[in-house]
Amino acid sequence: MTYYYETAPLPTWLAFTAHHLPVWWHHFESRATLVLELVVPFLIFGPRRARLFVAFTFSFFQICNAATANYGFFCYLAAALNVFLLDDVDVERAGARAAKYVPSALRPGMERLLSFRARPASALTEERPRWKPVVWLGGAAAALFVLVSLTDALFAFTEPGRALTLVAPLFELNQRFRLVNSYHLFASITRERIEPELQTLAQGDNAESAGAADDDRRWTPHYLWHKPGDPRRPPDFVAPHQPRVDFQLWFYGLAFGRREPTYVTTLVERMCEDPAAVQPLFREPLPSHAAAVRIVYWRYVFTSRAERRATGAWWSRARVATSRVIVCSGGAQ
Repeated sequence: MTYYYETAPLPTWLAFTAHHLPVWWHHFESRATLVLELVVPFLIFGPRRARLFVAFTFSFFQICNAATANYGFFCYLAAALNVFLLDDVDVERAGARAAKYVPSALRPGMERLLSFRARPASALTEERPRWKPVVWLGGAAAALFVLVSLTDALFAFTEPGRALTLVAPLFELNQRFRLVNSYHLFASITRERIEPELQTLAQGDNAESAGAADDDRRWTPHYLWHKPGDPRRPPDFVAPHQPRVDFQLWFYGLAFGRREPTYVTTLVERMCEDPAAVQPLFREPLPSHAAAVRIVYWRYVFTSRAERRATGAWWSRARVATSRVIVCSGGAQ
């Protein structure tokens, strides 16, 4: 957690404040997350008060996630699931309180939407077949077994032992139907933030000599709307919108030494051949006819509180590498 707020794909300006909290607090966050994700969920099967506690805790967790990083609509959908932890009476009470702040024209519709009554618990008990709890428990046990087996295989980093060999058919079934997925916000927390920056060379400059001399003054950087970009620009709030290219480039920065993915090469080609098509992605105007495009990779870290007060910069950055120069068709040689 001492790295998370700084290295999240699209942090908000509140992440800067969270990043500079004391180290002991970050240690507490790590341990609290384990309790929240591994212990608290079992209270879902408890009585009403336990479920209300889970709903409040999970909702607060998603609010913290949404406040410090932009994950599109992920946090909102995860928070919406907590409605199913509430009883009918809880929903009605919350709706009655919210109705006071709803415009009078919409209030009748909202009241009709919330004016429902569930059947008595006794009626539900009478109609429930006796075999259903057995099926539910068996299904839950099977899902838990598959989850633990797959987690052990994913994170043990060892050769498959006897236990994993026995569950090999479950692995094949999972691969076919995607019964269990290891997806989370992060499979692991990265410790550095590498940001690719797209730059263009003006028409008329010698692209090859510019690449050899590495004369930065001849290259113009182009910042995307929601990437860190200019160190003096504060991180913004953009969720629930998901700026796909901005988000994906974070993953590319983690593996910039590998081959460029298709969407990166396509973006570079469009900057050369059809800049108007990708102009909405960038804050600054793209040149109508660039001579060349290159990618410069920077390591970004949050500045200290004192540095931000003195310079106004939210980020401090250092160059890591520069890609090859891509000469645009028709560019000067």
